[in-house]
Amino acid sequence: MSTNNWGRWGADDERGALNHLTPDVIKAAAASITTGKVYSLGIPIQGQGVPLLDYRGTPMRLTLQDGTDDGIYASYGAKEGTGAHEDVLVMASHTTSHMDALIHVYEDHKHYNGVPYGEMRALGGAGKLGIEKVDSFAARSVILDIVKLKGADKWLEPGTMIMAADLQAAAAAQGVEVRAGDVVLIRTGHLDMWWANNAAGEPEGFAQAGIGSDAAEWLASMDVTAVGSDNAAVEVIPFDNNDFLIVHKILLVQAGIFMLEHLDLRQPCEDGNYEGVIAVSPLKVTGATGSPINPVFIS
Repeated sequence: MSTNNWGRWGADDERGALNHLTPDVIKAAAASITTGKVYSLGIPIQGQGVPLLDYRGTPMRLTLQDGTDDGIYASYGAKEGTGAHEDVLVMASHTTSHMDALIHVYEDHKHYNGVPYGEMRALGGAGKLGIEKVDSFAARSVILDIVKLKGADKWLEPGTMIMAADLQAAAAAQGVEVRAGDVVLIRTGHLDMWWANNAAGEPEGFAQAGIGSDAAEWLASMDVTAVGSDNAAVEVIPFDNNDFLIVHKILLVQAGIFMLEHLDLRQPCEDGNYEGVIAVSPLKVTGATGSPINPVFIS
């Protein structure tokens, strides 16, 4: 049976599993830093050469002003030769590396803590559970390298379902422990496969390796704060039990556990650095269903 955290932190709670991150838990997480090496887990935001979904559109960086506007600041006292460049960014909130808000997915027309799906409005955004409720957070984090566990070359075969036993075996093999409050990151090798296929001119297929419902339920039972992966949705595609977004429903909706997607986990895994502290700061877009992120992992 899935872990259900509705009401656990009060009927009006909007932060879900972030409630695990008490000052004592965060202070204890600092002991997980042993090498001091810093990794950026985000992938670039650009119009090509990165995984994008057609319905989300192509992220665009548009120049707002540049050298052709030289001299426009003269009235502000700008000296000759002094100017500035500025951009406008246009992108979906779930573009490339991103974090899902608890308002992202609903089940039986309800979100986490029983919030009705009607709280999301086209113009006003989310009345509750928007990404701004996350603020920012830091936590102990463990990376579970399933590519290494399975003895795969560089990535798992698309459609491979990762089970709870796989996560437990990877933790044991790597000598790490999954604890309450952790952010668990799962490497499938999907990004490495995507970049290799893109370079070869091969289109992305529908199938992806990822966790199934069994693994999601185990993670929820461990009281983790967030789950991330290098694939597009954390979960296996085709979806487990042919149930669209079943892992999202277990984690986001039922347990209030946040999800981080399209993270670049290759380098820390190649270095054998599987444990540390992660810092995540989504953009504070009021009422948004998610936000691009560039998490920092310190091993």
